[in-house]
Amino acid sequence: MTKIDITVKEPPKKEKSFLNSVKDFVFYLIQWTWGLPVNLVGGLMFLFFTKIKGYRWQHFGYSKIVYMPWSGGGLSMGLFIFIKDQPKSKTWSYNCRIHEYGHTWQCLLLGPLYYLVIALPSVIWCNCFKKYRQKNKVPYNAVYCEKWADLWGQKFSGLIQAPDFNHTSLAEKQEKGE
Repeated sequence: MTKIDITVKEPPKKEKSFLNSVKDFVFYLIQWTWGLPVNLVGGLMFLFFTKIKGYRWQHFGYSKIVYMPWSGGGLSMGLFIFIKDQPKSKTWSYNCRIHEYGHTWQCLLLGPLYYLVIALPSVIWCNCFKKYRQKNKVPYNAVYCEKWADLWGQKFSGLIQAPDFNHTSLAEKQEKGE
């Protein structure tokens, strides 16, 4: 079994090199052009919640995570991630950061289509099917946009989600040979 340290707060730092600087530049260029509609809303939310409301935040890879005093889970708006400040558990918080980071990369690929292809199905699955998921023991990542976010979050953060009821981790998939 792959060792998972849920106390890790962010992905490992990349070594400083010209190539990594170019990759960083291209990533942000695409996010702030192709992904502008999503990042503009996320950026305004980030400024409001950190500068006016004073909520704490941290870097996570290319993203910024704001810790919110709400009862919900996570919300990803491009480069800006908003998650519950008082998580259900350390495992939940660890997995949520990785999962929401996957949505950041979906925004990079989909740009303005993110709202239609990812955000709308995600909001519907999260809010309208909660009782169905609980009753039938259906994992949260059973729907395409959430499974994709888990996989890309793990791939691009370099972190592996800890096994829990709501998510099938990359480590579990590797053990099963998937």
